[in-house]
Amino acid sequence: MRRKLIIDGNAVYELDEDCMLKKRLDKEESEKRRAAEKNAEKGKEK
Repeated sequence: MRRKLIIDGNAVYELDEDCMLKKRLDKEESEKRRAAEKNAEKGKEK
């Protein structure tokens, strides 16, 4: 598992890069699915 530490003054953040990648890919997939559904609805209206 890849992780990154970010130190900002007294605050320390740990980022799980694998989790961030999965979250981004899931978001992109859901956006594509929504766009396809929207296009399908437009096709039915014609």
